[in-house]
Amino acid sequence: MKPPIVIIGIGEMGGVFARGFLRLGHPVYPIPRNLALEEVAQEVPYPALVLVAVAEGDLHPVLKQIPESWQNRLALLQNELLPRDWQPYPFADLTIISVWFEKKAGQDVKVLLPSPAHGPGAPLLASALKALAIPAQVLTTEAELLFELVRKNVYILTVNIAGLITGGDVATLWNQHQGLAKRVAKDVLDLQEWLAGTSLPRERLIEGMVAAIEADPQHKCTGRSAPARLERALQLAGEAGLEVATLREIAHQRI
Repeated sequence: MKPPIVIIGIGEMGGVFARGFLRLGHPVYPIPRNLALEEVAQEVPYPALVLVAVAEGDLHPVLKQIPESWQNRLALLQNELLPRDWQPYPFADLTIISVWFEKKAGQDVKVLLPSPAHGPGAPLLASALKALAIPAQVLTTEAELLFELVRKNVYILTVNIAGLITGGDVATLWNQHQGLAKRVAKDVLDLQEWLAGTSLPRERLIEGMVAAIEADPQHKCTGRSAPARLERALQLAGEAGLEVATLREIAHQRI
């Protein structure tokens, strides 16, 4: 029998990966948010992988509770993820995946782009997705990982925040309100550089964002999380001392 997989958080995304792992022949141990991790760790002390599939807001409370025997077996898939999110913790051999597919209740998986993954568990994650005909790729360097994480962040934050003003889909945003989108992206990139602690290839990242827009042009700009993303971005910009004039203008227009 293949070694087990633990999945913390069984929402839509966790459910997709669970199906993939099961197709590969791995037993899957799902952990809802209200179950003590230590109890499961006693039964499954050395899984092949522990996939943390909770929402962004629940990530750090979960990471603070990771049992010692799991600390070198973790994989993370959250949006708005950057190295500063995991660096304070005593984790080794961390696996990260930037997910470029959607799964909503009552709907099948919708793929935008191949999902890049990095770390020792990346081949297993990629195999699980490919078992479901979801494309994935394994990255070989941390520089590639940082680029892919920032690319996803730029896409999500730009279309969500600009979409608070324009509404509509991402193709309309880019084709009819490109000036606004670029100004928002500039503020987002300022913030991403501060969060990452390094300069970033801005033109390549914008090209990467456009590729995601073109991959699913009818994708809606905003959802329920868009206002919270703007609020969180402004809070971080305040900590960084960044101007982010366009983000502040959008927030003022929504008052």
